[in-house]
Amino acid sequence: MSKEKELVTAPIDNDVIVKFENVTKDYGKGRGIFDINLEVKRGKTFGYCGTNGAGKTTTLRHMMGFLKPDKGTVRVFGLDPYKNSEKIMSKIGYLPGEIAFPLVENGSQFLQIQAELTGQKDMSKAERIINLMQLDPTANIRRMSKGMKQKTAIVAAFMNSPELIILDEPTTGLDPLMREAFVTLIKEEKARGATIIMSNHMFDELEETCDYVTFIKDGHILDVVDMDEIHNRPFREYKIGFYEKDDFESADTSQVEVLAKKDMDLQYIVRVPIEKTDGMFRELKKHHIRYISEVQYTLEQYFLEHVVGGK
Repeated sequence: MSKEKELVTAPIDNDVIVKFENVTKDYGKGRGIFDINLEVKRGKTFGYCGTNGAGKTTTLRHMMGFLKPDKGTVRVFGLDPYKNSEKIMSKIGYLPGEIAFPLVENGSQFLQIQAELTGQKDMSKAERIINLMQLDPTANIRRMSKGMKQKTAIVAAFMNSPELIILDEPTTGLDPLMREAFVTLIKEEKARGATIIMSNHMFDELEETCDYVTFIKDGHILDVVDMDEIHNRPFREYKIGFYEKDDFESADTSQVEVLAKKDMDLQYIVRVPIEKTDGMFRELKKHHIRYISEVQYTLEQYFLEHVVGGK
């Protein structure tokens, strides 16, 4: 079920940090973004998901004021970011998809320059993020690996505790351990009350951190999902395996929805409303159960069912 209409038509108030209304940027040959409508409210983490070339970066660059739409309006903190870039930049932490450092010797010099630009004197938060991300900022910036450059840019985006954090594929080049550290950082910023907009194609990272996830393809928004729909469904799904065929065939399945019955494996896959799970387990106690495991519903599964498979 799409949430786009609900998000777009919500009353304008001070809690709306970013708002797009019918925004189009047409580069020709089907490239760009077309009639984009979205809202991001204060304190929410908004995921933007799509393949390369889908329009994610173009959308984020409009938020930063780097691009002017061909049609429609963009508002960030209630202002047109293209005309008021200087007024909003002090409130934004930005991680671009393509990182280009100035001509400095090392990461420490780069971070110091960033601090001076934002008027930041206390570098304690920068130091904490450096430790979290296991970054050596004294390394020669031109010799840094992709992952090291990404870590340095992450520190720069977060270190002055901005109200709005815009991240374009933030975990590119990071190993699994550092991806976990990044998720920890996002959760800390959420707890602080920051508004976070993050383009990403990693379903697990989006699922773990976001309040809403928008799917975009070929410049068009396909769907907006409230992550509460993923995490708090009114039913559960289970795989149930039996030792004996007699138990398998005699099990009472009248109180559950059987999604699959695998005779060779003596297995059922069932869906049961949460309020009926106790009754299901009482019934199963009458049988010799080999295993029972909950089938976790994921954002990727939602995407395959509702976006790829259609609705």
